[in-house]
Amino acid sequence: MADLLVKPTGVRGKVHDVTAESAGWGYVGFGLYRLEPGDSVAEVTGDREVILVLVEGKARLSAAGQEFGEMGDRMDVFEKTPPHCLYVPNGSDWRAEATTICTLAVCTAPGHGTHAAQRLGPEGIVLTPRGKGANTRHVNNIAMEGRAVADSLLVTEVFTPPGNWSSYPSHRHDEDDFPRMTYLEESYYHRLNPAQGFGIQRVYTEDGTLDETMAVKNHDVVLVPRGHHPCGVPYGYEMYYLNVMAGPRRAWRFENDPDHDWIYQRDL
Repeated sequence: MADLLVKPTGVRGKVHDVTAESAGWGYVGFGLYRLEPGDSVAEVTGDREVILVLVEGKARLSAAGQEFGEMGDRMDVFEKTPPHCLYVPNGSDWRAEATTICTLAVCTAPGHGTHAAQRLGPEGIVLTPRGKGANTRHVNNIAMEGRAVADSLLVTEVFTPPGNWSSYPSHRHDEDDFPRMTYLEESYYHRLNPAQGFGIQRVYTEDGTLDETMAVKNHDVVLVPRGHHPCGVPYGYEMYYLNVMAGPRRAWRFENDPDHDWIYQRDL
């Protein structure tokens, strides 16, 4: 099994390059570019569809033979405004040229040629609260099941306030048994504010065959191949994460850890 905590390889250029092969699974890929003004990057999609997320900063984007112009608005991810995103189908290519300091996420999964290249945000993305009390967090749904904009990818952003928990009560989506549950691999790209902070993420199965608890820092990625995967952030810091999920069915169905489901039922 691949290491679940993936550290960035640097501070400029492609600092994350998680592939299905490197992760030891079958669907999710995640890349991250940290760019300076004038830096340009380009990739071909091959058999994978891509959602580009301008986490922060601005860039000129082109994809599948189309020019989409300068995209991006928020200069700091913790502004929490809806992100500018671009869908790129399999069998094509894309290019980005940073016009400011820019953080560009590359979310990938198997593509089937069903959708054309298109902008996905900021239109149609609304910051939405979820949970109660110290389980409150705020979600930007970029490409979840309710938006038929991708073949495999499910992508969302979550902002967790200081001292709060997220992806909680603990839940899993690691069985292909629709409609009870869907098999979805998942990656978390973490940011902390202030940047020197840290968060905690646990990935575990109910039988204990997988049980890892990690301290996550700014720009770390956590892989969730199976099991439950709650995370939290200490008082004084807030946490952002970008989720990428994919599996054999583009649907998000999960089950809570029976030990903690009472919290979910109480808070309905």
